[in-house]
Order: sequence, then C-alpha cells, then structure tokens
Amino acid sequence: MIEKHLDAKVFEAVIVFSDGVAHARQIAKEAANKFDLIVAVGGDGTVNEVASSIVGSDTILGIIPYGSGNGLSRFLGISMSAERAIKNLGPGHVEIIDSAKLNGKPFFNMAGMGFDAHISEVFSHGKKRGFLTYIKSSFEEIYKYKPQLYHIEIDGKVYEREAFMLSFANSSQYGNNAHISPKASVQDGLLDVCVIKQFPVWRLVEMGIRMITKTSDKTKYVEIIRGRVIKVKRKNQGPVHLDGEPQATGTEILIEVVPHSLKVIVGNSYKKSLGS
Repeated sequence: MIEKHLDAKVFEAVIVFSDGVAHARQIAKEAANKFDLIVAVGGDGTVNEVASSIVGSDTILGIIPYGSGNGLSRFLGISMSAERAIKNLGPGHVEIIDSAKLNGKPFFNMAGMGFDAHISEVFSHGKKRGFLTYIKSSFEEIYKYKPQLYHIEIDGKVYEREAFMLSFANSSQYGNNAHISPKASVQDGLLDVCVIKQFPVWRLVEMGIRMITKTSDKTKYVEIIRGRVIKVKRKNQGPVHLDGEPQATGTEILIEVVPHSLKVIVGNSYKKSLGS
C-alpha cells in the first residue's frame, strides 16, 4: 500500500519492520539523523516509541494508524484509512506539538494511573487486542478495583483527592474517540490533569456516552485541572501507563510538559487550538 499510494516524486522511502518491544525506538534513533521524516505504522504505543527517539529534533513524525485505539492520530485528524493516511504524508501539513515526561520518560497522548493503568497492564497480557477486548477487560475488573488516595501538586498548588484513576492528558482522548478532557490542546503548553472519581457501576454506560459525546467534563465525577508540573504521591507503588503501554512505578511520580517539542504531520481536519 505504501508503494502504491506514496508519491514517489516527493519521497524516497525505506521501509523497516520492528520485531519486538522497543525495537521501533531503536530504529527511529538510528534513522533520525539520516531522514527528514520518520513514519510510525501502528498505535499509540508504536507512535510513542518512534516519537521518543526524535522529540526535540528537526525530524518530522508521520503516522499511519494501525493500533487498537489510535488516540493521538484521531486527535490530530489523521484518517483511520491506511490509504488516506499514506496520501496525507504528501501535502505534509506540519504542526509543532507539546510532549510530556513521566519520571523522565516521554509520552505524547495520554498517561495515567489507577484503573486505566491497571487495565492497560491486564490488556497487555491478553492474546487479543482491540476495542471490544479492552471493554471486556474493563467490565471484568471494574467490580474489583478500589480507588486510591492521591496527594497531587500542580504548579505548586496542593490537592488531596481520592480517585478511581488519574489521567494526564496532552490530547483530549484515550483512543477510539473516547474523550476524557474535551478542551485539551496539544499546543497550549499545558497538561490536563483529569481526576476521575469513584462512580456507581451502573453509571459506566453513561460515562462512556459522555466520553463519546465530549461531555465528560460536565459530570461531577470528573475534575480537570490544568498545569505544567505535576507531582503525585500515593501510598502504594503500582502500574502507570504511557500512551497505553504499562510499566511499574513507585509511590512518587513527576509529570512535566515539554512545550513545542515534536514536529508531526497532521490531517486536514485538525483544528489548531490553544485550549480554553
């Protein structure tokens, strides 16, 4: 498809396949000084690996969405059709977006702890991927999971919150057009700290509908606080996720935005916003 739909008059393309976790990161690192554009073919996890190796440089990121959620791709207006996403590389509409770091490790779309990090860990061990598998895992685990108490400091202001989960949103959505922070912007130099409070299980469908309809910020169960430097302390260590990929982390977490740090080709429908 790449050979068929990529404009050979504009691009001289080299295709390299990754063969395991973190391999795409290494490929991108080796290619960064040799190519003008590096294209990630995959979901948010693959995008994270590639972008982590070129963030802060003049190398441009392109994305052909091929993941289970594709949160950043959707937010940037990139078509879920591989053919259209390939053709979109031609015009090369480049924007410079923010990235962020959690304990020094980059993320570009969303990071989190609590229930969504727990589900990401469960999901990563499953044999099947995809939206329906994610939903199935969520329904199975939601009855067991208990909220935690978090000590949160955002740009020097302290909050104590008992939360079902915390999401640190650069873009507005997790993926599959599920928007947790509808007014988030990847170009405002801020992260949206989304405190999702414990809600009755019978309201799970409502919460899902709110995310799809971009009204999650209208419910009493979601509190959104914007900031640049976020420090979180929790009683127990556990998983966090960076762009959907889980990893173990201790009880103290530092999250920082890195403004205007990644050049990326966006889709025609992307609307530049500085938040509100």
